[in-house]
Amino acid sequence: MATDIEAVVAELLERHGRTFAEEIGVDVPADTAEGMFALTVFAVLAGAPIRTPSAVAACRALLDAGWTDAAAMAEATGTRRTEVLRGNGYAGYDESISHQLEEACRYLSDTYDGDIRGLRRAADGSPERERALLQRINGIGPVGADIFLREAQAGWDELIPYIDERVCRTARELGLPTSATRLADLVERTDLPRLVAALVRVRQEHDVTDLRESTSGMS
Repeated sequence: MATDIEAVVAELLERHGRTFAEEIGVDVPADTAEGMFALTVFAVLAGAPIRTPSAVAACRALLDAGWTDAAAMAEATGTRRTEVLRGNGYAGYDESISHQLEEACRYLSDTYDGDIRGLRRAADGSPERERALLQRINGIGPVGADIFLREAQAGWDELIPYIDERVCRTARELGLPTSATRLADLVERTDLPRLVAALVRVRQEHDVTDLRESTSGMS
């Protein structure tokens, strides 16, 4: 029979094992300019003090408006971006986030010719450098950088395994290893981003206690 740890991992993946990139329609392993731009937009949105479902909805709405690259997002009027954000849970933050997105996109255009993958090349394969460079983008702080990198590890091999303090805290509460390498050893490489996302989602959905209780004593 499964050990407690195996049972917890299986239940996590069953209940919450979907990356946020998948939810916004991004194929991160494909590592396309458009897909990684969408992930950058999500990092800006999800880094704000707004519920994650609103960040997902707003990201999809912005992309559906046709703003699928840095130039298009920056050239859209602030009024239009603000309207989309306000209609997807960002009332009170709509104008400030709209401005952040414009500034972020102008920075991407000026620094990386609009392609966030240039940041990866500039970091020369260093996750620490990638995290630092991400925080030069308007609207992306430490939280937003972690959001981006947790998801980007599905396509950027140098990030494997990437977990942050938020993930570690939840892993500890569920009796899982808090070492990044030991946590990664619990699943196949392709499932690690799903496990990391599940450890974020289980807290967001207030499911930690129920999941822990439902899997205790299953060895």
